[in-house]
Amino acid sequence: MAFRKSAKDRVVDFILYAILTLLVIVTLYPFLHVLAISFNDANDTLRGGITFFPREFTVEAYRVILANSALYQAFFITVLRTVIGTFGTVLVTGLMAYALSKKELKGRKIYMTLCIITMYFHGGLIPSFMVMRSLNLLDSFWVYVLPNLVNVWYLIIMRTYFKGLPESIEEAARIDGASRIRIFFSIILPISAPIIATIALFSGVMQWNAWFDAAIYVRNTDLHPLQTVLNNLINSSRAAEEIARAGMAGAALARQNVINSRSITMGTMIVSIVPIVMVYPFLQKYFAKGMMIGSVKE
Repeated sequence: MAFRKSAKDRVVDFILYAILTLLVIVTLYPFLHVLAISFNDANDTLRGGITFFPREFTVEAYRVILANSALYQAFFITVLRTVIGTFGTVLVTGLMAYALSKKELKGRKIYMTLCIITMYFHGGLIPSFMVMRSLNLLDSFWVYVLPNLVNVWYLIIMRTYFKGLPESIEEAARIDGASRIRIFFSIILPISAPIIATIALFSGVMQWNAWFDAAIYVRNTDLHPLQTVLNNLINSSRAAEEIARAGMAGAALARQNVINSRSITMGTMIVSIVPIVMVYPFLQKYFAKGMMIGSVKE
């Protein structure tokens, strides 16, 4: 027999769907607004009033973006740091988490305490800069990778996961003569796909969105990632708009060029967002599971 909802149930469902629809609109509006401006004519954009759709459709902003070799270089650096940085973080943090998950490790509570302290206390920007300089990491690509090889939050999540694995699996491998390293790479990693995917997602998003480390430690613009280039572009866009509003040389500049810096900024945002947005849905379930793993207490 089919279940028939009462009038009260239908009212509750309507309210829930209305709230969820409103949340979807609020969540998507910033993205759709940026997308609309990136496809709208620059001179028309200065009039304001752009919401979900462009008034005067054009792809000139994307033509300029794709013709800019500096953005290709920045995109390459971003992809490179994301791939290498994510792999390094998962590997090194995983090895450390695996070691700290073993009760027979002498002093593991001391090591864990020292790691946790770094989550609450930081030396500051100037000491960090001096450390990077002493390690010859300034103006180097490796300044994006090496300082992030161990993340304490990721360490806690992976350590909690490894402690929940059956000890009998490792005991059988040790009886067969396998070393700790062999066990980690041949047994632990293959059965830890959920936590590996979770940490890879965390680290990948962090590396992809990072810009501050390049602004502080790297002066060579050829090594700047996409987000740093985008930040510089946004800053220049604000200055250009102020000139245009003041009625100075901005009007002549607008007539000579089909687009302005704001359109390029919005287009660059879309270009930088799309790759990570395309990857995230495939790893979303691991993201949620990773948050649950991190909430488990010993």
